[in-house]
Amino acid sequence: MKSTSHHDERIAKMIFASVYPHYVAKVEKKGRTKEELNHVIEWLTGFNENRLQALIDEKATFESFFEHATLNLNAQYITGVICGYRIEEIENPLTQKVRYLDKLVDELAKGRKMEKILRVS
Repeated sequence: MKSTSHHDERIAKMIFASVYPHYVAKVEKKGRTKEELNHVIEWLTGFNENRLQALIDEKATFESFFEHATLNLNAQYITGVICGYRIEEIENPLTQKVRYLDKLVDELAKGRKMEKILRVS
């Protein structure tokens, strides 16, 4: 599945704060916690809970969210299919980062062990 520039632009302009409650609901529905979700987000982006809340409060777009992030070096090991796209084949860097986050949220919701989600050897 090939992503289009329209699709990439739509993702870039999406407000993180509008998606975050869906991430929380998804993981909590499967018995995981908001704290675990925040831990996964911190691993990927470097944002602690205060910084994450500030980005939510300022209604940062995904573009702005990831501009301020320090992506974990092991993020490159996040592979697989999410939303019909093979993550490692996504050409747009921002879209790929958003899909990294989506994949980590999915893995958390599916009950995967935290050390596996965080790509700990």
